[in-house]
Amino acid sequence: MSLHPTVERVTNRIAERSKRLRGDYLARMDAASKHGPARRELSCGNIAHGFAASGTDKHMLRTGSGGNIGIVTAYNDMLSAHQPMEHYPSLIRMAARNAGGSAQVAGGVPAMCDGVTQGRAGMELSLFSRDVIAMSTAISLSHEMFDAVLCLGVCDKIVPGLLIGALSFGHLPVIFVPAGPMPSGLPNKQKAEVRQRHALGQASRDDLLDAEAASYHSPGTCTFYGTANSNQMLMEVMGLHMQGSAFIPPGTPLRDALTVAAAEQALRITALGSDYRPLARTIDEKAIVNAMVGLAATGGSTNHALHLVAMARAAGLLIDWDDLDELSRATPLLARVYPNGPADVNHFHAAGGLGVVIRELIDAGLLHPDIACVHGGDLHQQAMQPELDGMSLRWSEPPLQSLDTDVVRGVAAPFDSEGGLHRLAGNLGRAVVKISAVATEFRSIEAPARIFESQDALLDAFKSDKLHGDFVAVVRGQGPRANGMPELHKLTPTLAALQDRGQRVALLTDGRMSGASGKVLAAIHVTPEAAAAGALAKLCEGDLIRIDAEAGTMDALVDAGEWNSRPHAPIAVAANHVGHGRELFGMLRRQVSPAEQGACTLFVEEDSLDEGTAEESVRG
Repeated sequence: MSLHPTVERVTNRIAERSKRLRGDYLARMDAASKHGPARRELSCGNIAHGFAASGTDKHMLRTGSGGNIGIVTAYNDMLSAHQPMEHYPSLIRMAARNAGGSAQVAGGVPAMCDGVTQGRAGMELSLFSRDVIAMSTAISLSHEMFDAVLCLGVCDKIVPGLLIGALSFGHLPVIFVPAGPMPSGLPNKQKAEVRQRHALGQASRDDLLDAEAASYHSPGTCTFYGTANSNQMLMEVMGLHMQGSAFIPPGTPLRDALTVAAAEQALRITALGSDYRPLARTIDEKAIVNAMVGLAATGGSTNHALHLVAMARAAGLLIDWDDLDELSRATPLLARVYPNGPADVNHFHAAGGLGVVIRELIDAGLLHPDIACVHGGDLHQQAMQPELDGMSLRWSEPPLQSLDTDVVRGVAAPFDSEGGLHRLAGNLGRAVVKISAVATEFRSIEAPARIFESQDALLDAFKSDKLHGDFVAVVRGQGPRANGMPELHKLTPTLAALQDRGQRVALLTDGRMSGASGKVLAAIHVTPEAAAAGALAKLCEGDLIRIDAEAGTMDALVDAGEWNSRPHAPIAVAANHVGHGRELFGMLRRQVSPAEQGACTLFVEEDSLDEGTAEESVRG
């Protein structure tokens, strides 16, 4: 099957737009490549420090006779998704020794849980934690002791941060090693119903806690299709996982076998062998386009409208929301996984999951199959499904067709002719909307604005019975410069309850919603943000707003003369800058890029030295 014309056009556009930046990046990576282990160039004191605690691996590290894997881990035992990784380093070291190499834990990165910090002050550190993780990854790999890297991480900002950091060491091969989802718990529809009843005062706190605890109940990734599981999909379609690794449960022989296989494969693809596969060559414009298509086809997390831009930029590639929108409109929706449907990722995987989706998209010309996947093949092999034959790991073809068409479908009969994410643009700026979870009749709205300066202000208005009729809830001052761009998922049950009782409502914000963006129309990531003189700061209570997710428009229906002369309201942010560690992140708030440039703090100085590239990358 030939490449879809939209995929080909967007890929070529990205390559042309990024030519200078990508060339500079590849030149740096080529200069960093070594034909022998970099540690051979360390001084005697340097290398002695590097292997002092390595026990039986000392001789190998001293002589450079075998490859050495650097493990960068996001393990902690508070996050259910990362708790299974506690014993991975021991397993990886054993596998590396058996394969004639060695492995060392290069470092750990922070891993916070958005599920714990939702609605709390700590959520204002969440997005910035991605860039802290990237810097921590770079510090971990800075010792020049390694020939390959295994990144152990799963959740929201963690995988993007690990990849951004690893791309600064893109001359090394890098494989991502996930942990897999927890078993299915309370069905997502029932959990959502309890949340809404609690918002309406019809369920007690104990009722709500019982429901949440039945949903999030054991080691493993949360089972809804939010940012964490969208991360795993991205690693598959970009070729950074061993085939089919994403949704194998933790604590199983198959999961351990895949971890061992990742260690063995990492040693095969170093510069010491004949199948050198450096990260810089795996992550190119084709892999990034695959990521955007995969996100659209599965109704993935809105957070990746930020993270993908930042990850691409780390590889010297410039993408924007027009690219994402154009690809999404050419990509059919092939999955219904909560919040886009009742099923969870375990049901998705059992129905054929990513294997079916990847094969269908390749056959339709919507994915680039010819990327340098870490497992040694191309994307056709990525669709293969792992299984154990006795003690041996092998891969087989995915099902010829979906095993449950309520969860996964083929291109010939998709859930929707277009993908899950759209870009909005108008006199209010630019934004992202996830339409895959929103019923067709709710994808547009024309209603007066209700203005709130925080999500708590909206919730207080609801509790005081002040939210009547149709309205667009404008929650402003939530962008990256204002307060770190927290997720506002705390609003989901309340807005859903209002919609269910017959009101037409929508959310308009310069904050994030969540990887679990739900059934209420939400125009999010608005840029420019209110705190940077964005149009949201011009809105007044009662202004008529029109949002049309299918047409891709969002506008304040205010006379043009009045709109252009109207001043920006001041955005109060000082209270969000202290407490819970927020005072330590002032520098990041001051230098963070706009949302469409990834809300990133890492490339500001570099971009300022390259005016042409920086100018090309600015949108909105």
